[in-house]
Amino acid sequence: MKREAAGVGRGRWRAVGSALWRSVAVWLVSTLTMLALAGILPDFQLQSDNGDSATRIAVTAALGAGAFGLLSSLVWPLLVRALLLVPALVLGLLAFFLNGSLLLLALSLIPDGRGEANAETAVVVAAVMSAVASATGGALAVRDDDAYRRRLYRLADRRRRRRAEGQTGPVPPGTVFIQLDGVGHDVLRAAAEKDLMPTVAGWLGRGGEPSHRLTPWRTDWSSQTGASQLGILHGSNHDVPAFRWYEKDTGEVMVSNRPASAVELQRRAIERTGDGGLLTLDGASRGNLFSGGAEQLALVLSMAARRGKENRSRAGYFAYFSDPANAVRTALSFIAEVGREIGESTRARIRKRRPRIGRGGLYPFIRAFATVVERDVVVAAVIGDMLAGRSAVYADLVAYDEVAHHSGPVGSDVDKVLQRLDRSLALIAKVAEHAPRAYRIVVLSDHGQSPGETFRARYGLTLGDLVRAGCGLPVPRKAQRTHSGAEARSTVRAALRRPVEEGAGQHRPARRAEPIVLASGNLGLVSFPDVPHRMTREEIDLRHPALLPTLANHPGIGFLLVRSQERGPVVLGARGGEVYLDEEDREPGDPGPLADFGPGAADAVRRTDGFPHVADIMVNSWYDPQDGEVLAFEEQIGSHGGLGGAQAHPFLLSPLVLSAPLDDGHELVGAERVHDVLRRWLGEYQGPEIPLVGGGATAADDSRQEGPGASAFAVADPAVQEKDR
Repeated sequence: MKREAAGVGRGRWRAVGSALWRSVAVWLVSTLTMLALAGILPDFQLQSDNGDSATRIAVTAALGAGAFGLLSSLVWPLLVRALLLVPALVLGLLAFFLNGSLLLLALSLIPDGRGEANAETAVVVAAVMSAVASATGGALAVRDDDAYRRRLYRLADRRRRRRAEGQTGPVPPGTVFIQLDGVGHDVLRAAAEKDLMPTVAGWLGRGGEPSHRLTPWRTDWSSQTGASQLGILHGSNHDVPAFRWYEKDTGEVMVSNRPASAVELQRRAIERTGDGGLLTLDGASRGNLFSGGAEQLALVLSMAARRGKENRSRAGYFAYFSDPANAVRTALSFIAEVGREIGESTRARIRKRRPRIGRGGLYPFIRAFATVVERDVVVAAVIGDMLAGRSAVYADLVAYDEVAHHSGPVGSDVDKVLQRLDRSLALIAKVAEHAPRAYRIVVLSDHGQSPGETFRARYGLTLGDLVRAGCGLPVPRKAQRTHSGAEARSTVRAALRRPVEEGAGQHRPARRAEPIVLASGNLGLVSFPDVPHRMTREEIDLRHPALLPTLANHPGIGFLLVRSQERGPVVLGARGGEVYLDEEDREPGDPGPLADFGPGAADAVRRTDGFPHVADIMVNSWYDPQDGEVLAFEEQIGSHGGLGGAQAHPFLLSPLVLSAPLDDGHELVGAERVHDVLRRWLGEYQGPEIPLVGGGATAADDSRQEGPGASAFAVADPAVQEKDR
């Protein structure tokens, strides 16, 4: 209880500090405005007849602005209350003269009579200063979550009144799924314990009874958003061996965050399961790679491949920024985030922090987009869905994942991101109290992140260089930089109507007989495009005798997966270590090269071996079980995509009113099993049910009346929503 009281006290002090900061900022802007008007208007004076120094004039302006602001705050509400019976037109005219009178009174309070203006000038000056002060105060207030939340409450009340006529009885609770992209189980728990995420900590029982349970789960071998989110939303991530891979039958490189690839992956999943997805019943998909079968879509990458009026993947941006308050709030935060990234990267260079990668160029803007614009738009969309009473909402916030790739999974950089994500969760939870139906808020992640320097930084060459050396091909002197593949880049390009391509030269070999080498975090894929089928171990050894030994014995490689023509899938490690996954005659308890990767590694690798488009050679980097470090084949110091460490251990944070994800003593393994759990929860109605005001149609009925093309942003003005239709 003491900790809870201390938290409340800190919250109050933060609110007081925020209000004080806004007041000081408004005062400074008002002072500058007064100085400018004194230089422009001949009848407005801030100095004595004999002249004053610039410092003295500035002090006079500061005193005048302070007095005017104080009088406006204290006297103006009393005057308005006293004049409530005055006709509106008369009151509007009186407002100018009353405001001017307050300015004359403020100037008379300045010592030595340095402030002077005639009545007409006082009216003009007061009007300009009031407008500037109002605009400044409003701009600062929209960055404050409390002010933003109060505005959303008013919108909620407005929508509730519009829906009140004809409503009857209670409706079952809805479910909101918030995906914190890349946040691992241990990272979330540590953030809650360090009070970086007080909302999550409160749900877990800090200072009171818990309302949620925290459950870890284990990803498939491909520990990345494409595989995990496809499995979670559509129930199948079969034949997704990595973030990017080469398909020999089509000659194409599939990339999970490329719109055309996302469309095809979603089609394959639906074809395999025979089901549209998790969100097919009155659902909404926000900021995701895939739709989940929802009709209400915004910022969904699989929609970005479409062209024309039916493309609603970017509609969320226009709906959000059509509201000036949203635009100001986000623009100010965007500028601040760019400055914060430049400052943090500069400090990292000065302190020679290791590991470290380049963070210049457009990256500060990409980071600001992921941590501010994408977050604000997606959170606003979720709030709109809740106020609209939709049954199921799934949204992805990519902020942590983007920053952790460049700054590492732990540290002050990502701590700030986690704090802001927690504020977003708090905002969603508060809005849920005013929604037309009860909501169960489930928070989950799609993967974690493992720290470590890059493969190139440690050994001076890329995985592609190592493969070429093993094949007896010339190796470039200077290694070529690879793309990080962070989700935010695809979101930016989709928002700007730019194609999300990887660059043909990066994946296409100069000659068809040369291998194609692709990287997905610390997972590498090697394919030979001139061979139409998956090459066997025997074929690879015959063609390139040194390749497999070169890779398996390199200190930066953990293990390889290839297929033997005679004995099936085989895992190769250093010094001749190998395990045939389909054979049971190996020594009990001897997982060979997979020993450091955990008890589920063999099953994950065996499953991937059965995919139709698995690469000829699958390469997993070295992993240090003591420090949890891996070596990324991309330019990332926080990476995910393969096996090794925290990247394979995301979390599921669910309300206690929902059934337990699984029985005690069992482990939740694979994104497809997570889909089963979420689908089961959507069928449960154990949560509290609240009656709607009035009676009549349900929230789902109202949603269907809006139609699939309607804007899902209830935070926008109804006129804007009508325009979006």
